[in-house]
Amino acid sequence: MSEPQIHHIVIAQEPGGPDVLACVERPRPVPGPGEVLIRNTACGVNRPDQIERLGFYPAPPGAPEGLGLEVSGHVAELGEGVTGLDVGEAVVALVAGGGYSEFVVAPEGSVLPAPEGLDLVDAAGLPETVFTVWANVFEIGALSPDETFLVHGGTSGIGTTAIQMAKAHGARVIATAGTPEKVELCRKLGADIAINYREEDFEAVVTEAGGADVILDMVGGPYVQKNINCARAGARLVSIAFLQGSRCELDLMRVMLKRITLTGSTLRARPVAEKARLAAAIKDTVWPWIEAGKVRPVIDSRFALTEAVSAHERLDSGEHSGKILLTC
Repeated sequence: MSEPQIHHIVIAQEPGGPDVLACVERPRPVPGPGEVLIRNTACGVNRPDQIERLGFYPAPPGAPEGLGLEVSGHVAELGEGVTGLDVGEAVVALVAGGGYSEFVVAPEGSVLPAPEGLDLVDAAGLPETVFTVWANVFEIGALSPDETFLVHGGTSGIGTTAIQMAKAHGARVIATAGTPEKVELCRKLGADIAINYREEDFEAVVTEAGGADVILDMVGGPYVQKNINCARAGARLVSIAFLQGSRCELDLMRVMLKRITLTGSTLRARPVAEKARLAAAIKDTVWPWIEAGKVRPVIDSRFALTEAVSAHERLDSGEHSGKILLTC
């Protein structure tokens, strides 16, 4: 049976709240050289999508139209020169946009075979978080198995993935979260210490526990100085988001005396070749963890593609734990 020539995608009609999202028809995309067309089974809903919806995170040049940075599905068509993948194969992919759709084009190097033993819908919750954690915690942060890792937002998509990957690597893990239920989830995922930041001063708890060697921060603002205060000598503080602001006042003397590295990164605008390199490393190291059951996407909820507004309302509420998915 031939593939449809029209498909549905979700776009933000203008900057604003969830109600600006609309499911519209577009011609089915065609893969170019080195690209793969995927018939999506599901796609992940992430904070960068929310920021893009609000008008603050424009897509890089050449990105597919629409929201969405990660998908799972089956290969529908191969562009010229693509090898190592077969039409009909179950895959997951990191995309620069257009993931909220029935079909999406992805660079060959950003497409990975779906991990064995994992539901293909749930697998849509892997690429954005796994790529982000690998790039920032394991490469930039250079986390070693004998070190202590601190992650804020422990029950976010990034947080739940980071806890599991760090534990699979052999590190000691400390996580923060905002409710007793979320703290308990962090513990179940493997956190050695889980802190309710509304009831405890994480800086004091982490300091008493001996400090952290690698810190993954999505909060920013006042958390930056507190992270510095509870970091060990030689620590690496990696910022990937700023829920409480990207500007803060710092005591750089502590950075100097402790020899702390302050750094950060984004993923979406990285070159295709860089994402392909990350994908290869992830396939070698993280995929075996997933297939062994050491790392699993934590799924909060599933919505149909036509229910993207409801999915973003759930995201905006901050009440979710783990990943929100759209099914196609």
